[in-house]
Amino acid sequence: MNPVLTSMLLLMCSNVFMTFAWYGHLKDMSSKPWIIAAIVSWGIALFEYMLQVPANRIGHTALSVGQLKIMQEVIALGIFVPFSVFYLKEEIKLDYLWAALCMLGAVFFIFREKIMAAI
Repeated sequence: MNPVLTSMLLLMCSNVFMTFAWYGHLKDMSSKPWIIAAIVSWGIALFEYMLQVPANRIGHTALSVGQLKIMQEVIALGIFVPFSVFYLKEEIKLDYLWAALCMLGAVFFIFREKIMAAI
C-alpha cells in the first residue's frame, strides 16, 4: 500500500483516540477528580501512540517531517470538528471554516513542490 495513504489512515485512527483522550473526559468524567480523568486519558492515549508512531515512521519514507506534521494537523481538525459538534454538542462556528482555510494554506505551502510537479 502507498506509504502516504497508509500513514494518513493510521493518523486518522490515532486522532480519534487522541481526541477522546484530550476532550472526551469533559463530557464523560466531568464529575470525577481531574487525576482520574488524566489516568483514563493516558490509557486512551497509549492506543493513539500505538498508531501514530508507525504512521509517522511509514509516512517519513515518502514525506518530510513538516509534511507529516501539517497532514496530522489537518486530520486533527477534521476529526475534532465533528467530535466537538456531535459528541460534545458544541455549537459549530464560522471560526472552524477560517481555521480550515488557514490549514489549506499550510497544506499548499508545505506540499507546494509536489503540487506543482503534479500539474
